[in-house]
Amino acid sequence: MKGLLSAMMAAALAAAIAAPAPAQAAGADALDGAAAAAAAYISGAVTAPAVGSVGGEWAVIGLARSGYELPDAYFEGYRRAVEDYVEECGGVLHDKKYTEYSRVILGLTAAGYDPRDVAGYDLTAALGDFERTVWQGINGPIWALIALDSRDYDIPENKAAKVQAQRGLYVDDILRRQLPDGGFSLLADSGAQAGDTVKGDPDITGMALQALAKYQDKPGVREATEKALAFLSGAQDGKGGYAGWGDPNSESVVQVLVALCELGVPQDDPRFVKNGHTLIDNILSFQNRDGSFSHTAGGSGNGMMSTEQALYGLVAAQRARDGKNSLYRMGDAARRGDGAEAGAGLPGRDPDVRPSPVTAPGKTFDDIQGREDQAAIEGLAARGIVNGRAAGDGAPGFDPDGSMTRAEFSAIVVRGLGLEGRLQTAFGDVPAEAWYAGAVGAARHYGIVTGLSDTVFGPDGTITRQEAAVMTARAARLCGLDTSFDAAATRDALAQFGDYRSAAGWAQDSLAFCYSSGILDDSALDIRPGEAVTRAEIAGMLYRMLDRAELLRVEPI
Repeated sequence: MKGLLSAMMAAALAAAIAAPAPAQAAGADALDGAAAAAAAYISGAVTAPAVGSVGGEWAVIGLARSGYELPDAYFEGYRRAVEDYVEECGGVLHDKKYTEYSRVILGLTAAGYDPRDVAGYDLTAALGDFERTVWQGINGPIWALIALDSRDYDIPENKAAKVQAQRGLYVDDILRRQLPDGGFSLLADSGAQAGDTVKGDPDITGMALQALAKYQDKPGVREATEKALAFLSGAQDGKGGYAGWGDPNSESVVQVLVALCELGVPQDDPRFVKNGHTLIDNILSFQNRDGSFSHTAGGSGNGMMSTEQALYGLVAAQRARDGKNSLYRMGDAARRGDGAEAGAGLPGRDPDVRPSPVTAPGKTFDDIQGREDQAAIEGLAARGIVNGRAAGDGAPGFDPDGSMTRAEFSAIVVRGLGLEGRLQTAFGDVPAEAWYAGAVGAARHYGIVTGLSDTVFGPDGTITRQEAAVMTARAARLCGLDTSFDAAATRDALAQFGDYRSAAGWAQDSLAFCYSSGILDDSALDIRPGEAVTRAEIAGMLYRMLDRAELLRVEPI
């Protein structure tokens, strides 16, 4: 590996010494050699990466995603530096610029560490505050989405937030900022060009497209994307590059290149080839003899910042060419640390319990927008655990206020625990050909559900709140959670509710567990144990239980 990289680096340096910008599209050797040379330069210049825009996260991201050979100690040193910084800040990286959280989340994720446990702090929690995240302008929602989607992190509930963030809110906030020319700009909301028409900026437009790449099936996103691509095609100069904030520069080209890679747009797409020059050709024209990159063709600007960005741009192109995960889809990033794979579950779980992988990132339903359990429903839907269902009026969606049958509950809990279906013959009202037969058999086999009698299951019967608590507690026990409550602990947990005496004796311990562990919201005034539980409530309970059982931290396939 080292020999190959050395050879590629030597080729790149020779090409840099030889001369000018390429007159035709750069080949694979030129791309690989330039990336290897940049990686070698950065690893030598940034020997101890720390928290920061230069010599920090972007260096780590480029090196980690490039596959350039470095000892684990390099990335472990970065992790320790982040932990020290987070401890010193008391978990508050910045009180206004929430892109600080997004950048560190990306750095840790690329390096193979979990940003949800850094010196005891969950760095993703800050991005659950929508208003604070978007305060600094379009950069806030852009980088929040890129960071959260890098390993499909769920957005935690942020109790301090006036508006709880949802992915859909961030997408909509980006869309509303699109300019008439199809581009995006930092100036759109700032009034910095008062009296003038604000024009799109290639850098910010590229970043916006990177954030929107995973949401092309959401209404309005595809149309906005095509308008932005048309803007970028028109703004590209005859050398295949871009001028952002004045002179043509390497960083502007990088952001557009990464956007195309995230969207799956080929590098030889005719819209982005000018006079035979591609984006990659243009970027390579900024490389210096030592492997670094300049900001402008004249060699001005911050060389390290330009080099870090050029590296991750070239790496994005390599990964697209080789059919690998894109730069910012980091589900393939090697895990480092204690060696335990996040999302594997608790040590005491049943060996048949397995996490469900994310198969449909970004999936949502129109009728859950803004609801308390939106994040839970989306988190389960992304893993194929819950599906949509038409409401009573026939409108498509999730039907969050609809009731849930015993068969439906069996299906989602079995999917949530990754259990295999099992056929059974005990219940005469569960025919073998029924869609739910395997789920009911598995739920019964593992002790999650029981029948109304030894021979009757009642698949179409609805689930009450206390029944949901009992079944969820049984599933939690299977996942390795301690659900045991003695009489005193149960009484203490339930005494705050005005109607707790109306809960059935067989359900009280399970209710106590669900309230004490946060699976049920203990801020409610009453339990309402005999009322039918809604689909949204069940989704919230199951999601929170899986989270506490450490079965949600899994990656997209």
